[in-house]
Amino acid sequence: MPPLRWFEADAVRAAMPPIAERLRLAETTMIALARPGAAQLPPKIAIHPRPAASFVHAMPAHLRGDEAPGDLVGMKWVAGYATNSEVGLPAISAVVVLNDAATGLPTAMLDGGPITAERTAAVSGLAIQRFGPPPEPGLEVAVLGAGVQGHSHLPVLAHVLPGLRLRLYDRTRERAEALASAARDTVGVGAVRIAASAREAVEGARVVVSAASFGPTADAQSMTNDWLHPEATIVPIDYATYCNAEVAREAALFLVDQREQYLYNRETGNFDGYPDPHATIGEAILAGTKRPPGRVVLTHLGVGLADLVFADAIVRAAIAGGRGTTLER
Repeated sequence: MPPLRWFEADAVRAAMPPIAERLRLAETTMIALARPGAAQLPPKIAIHPRPAASFVHAMPAHLRGDEAPGDLVGMKWVAGYATNSEVGLPAISAVVVLNDAATGLPTAMLDGGPITAERTAAVSGLAIQRFGPPPEPGLEVAVLGAGVQGHSHLPVLAHVLPGLRLRLYDRTRERAEALASAARDTVGVGAVRIAASAREAVEGARVVVSAASFGPTADAQSMTNDWLHPEATIVPIDYATYCNAEVAREAALFLVDQREQYLYNRETGNFDGYPDPHATIGEAILAGTKRPPGRVVLTHLGVGLADLVFADAIVRAAIAGGRGTTLER
């Protein structure tokens, strides 16, 4: 029997690859999803327990390596309870399970919180690097939402767009101030400003990342084309919480992380009025697609395969560093 190891959040953070490697892992994931037969990734299996707007998702995935020992098999089990913030608990919690590809036996369990944060930011960074504006000092970047994803995106944005000028907005002023303080300490961020409204943050920005908290909101699809710079690159990681369907419909390029998952979510009402994507991020990379003039929308919903790819790299680094706890079977 192979050992079964548990990696708590601190061990996961300590073994997290540097940003350049995270971008490479994100690219590996996106390209695998674009290659026929290279991966299996069914749409998220969802249940919706009480309280209202809560969810629990099962996200199984399989990556087929060049040879069987290189396969990855596993699943992320993730829960979202917006009401947790009222009692001082994280709104999103998760566990990632890795299985031995040859036998199916579970070999590792990891706290999925840090993985979710960093793999999401890495996919955003990859998408911006490939299909966003060329980096230049003083480039205006807007981030809507100052939660976990806002914080995880900071160093990635500073890495791919060094010298950026950051505009922040969150419905809670204290959260925006905390993110602004972190941004001022982030290498690569040239300036930081807290905006009084989402529209004020977005207007004139060349890159917009919307990372609002999930759940019902009066801001639903409020970000229309008249908010946006004509050459804006928009990266919604909060589904259609802010980004209006007209932005995607009229975009010069509209990409998603995985077509099947996006279309499934559109059918269930999460992307009302949205068009079919032009391609996936991985397909566009493989095709050598260049950023066209006009607005570009890069929507990614979060795929379980990215969690497995990151978890595999983290487990290897954690074991090499003597981290993790071996559990009895």
